[in-house]
Amino acid sequence: MRVGQNPAKFVKDVATPERITVAVLNYIPFLSGFYKEMLDVLRTCLNSIQETADLPFDLLVFDNGSCAEARRFLLDEYERGAIQYLTLSQKNLGKGGAWNMILAGAPGEILVYTDNDCLFYPGWMSRSLQILETYPKVGMVTARPFRTSPELYSETVRWAENTAEVQIERGNIIPWDVFFAFDRSLGQSEEEIRAHYENSEDIHLVYRDMPAVVGASHWQFMARKEVLQSFLPFSMDRPMGQVRQLDRRMNEQGYLRLMPVEPLAMNMSNTLRGLTGVNQTRSAQIRQPARARLLDFLPVKRLLLFFYDTIFHWYYDR
Repeated sequence: MRVGQNPAKFVKDVATPERITVAVLNYIPFLSGFYKEMLDVLRTCLNSIQETADLPFDLLVFDNGSCAEARRFLLDEYERGAIQYLTLSQKNLGKGGAWNMILAGAPGEILVYTDNDCLFYPGWMSRSLQILETYPKVGMVTARPFRTSPELYSETVRWAENTAEVQIERGNIIPWDVFFAFDRSLGQSEEEIRAHYENSEDIHLVYRDMPAVVGASHWQFMARKEVLQSFLPFSMDRPMGQVRQLDRRMNEQGYLRLMPVEPLAMNMSNTLRGLTGVNQTRSAQIRQPARARLLDFLPVKRLLLFFYDTIFHWYYDR
């Protein structure tokens, strides 16, 4: 038998979510090896969102089965009001499983998704939104220009070539320093990066006075939630390696995939070392001790990464 009346009946106002939800997917299973500095990387990612966002937003963090230290940090951030929505999953659902929950539950009309290793720079949010709202049928906008697979943006190119209002320019438009900084963060050698730069191209568009670079990526993007929800559910049977599903399916359905011409975000990967900001110089990126140069030597790198990947799967992919 009920005793008294529920006080919630007398609440007249409830909070209204912001139009933009920034969703961060976090996975830090332990704080050693590859993940030794990841708590610092996560902290830097969240701080950069708070410090550089130039539009109102709510922050949502989905933790995908991280260690106790990472969960404690996120709970502290939630308690102090830096995170508005926090989900702690006991299990690692993989990126697909996490996306199913994030995309279905995010309250904002506009969703910004990011992995936990993205560093944002001033202006990224408003510029991404300008591109999203200027170009027609935009699927996603990633806040940094870099070169993605042409097969994943073929429909964007087809739209541009068949739209009279669009100006198109092709070539090495992304400056070398900007290009090098991003590819370097992915663990590639200077030789690999140089070959990539010389054997591929950028496609630069101007539409209604708004410049953009063709391409986008699942690691960070802004999109309309209703568009993202049309791709649910994601079915991925491995934690990683299948995340291009979203890129591919968006392209197949004719959605544009775009980036600003300015580097307004950066992939930190798993360390803060060597991170010097937007205007990173080539010399700052490649000045390394002898041990680092040895570890970057391609045959050595491939062998060691093979052993690392094998050991990781023995312990954590069961």
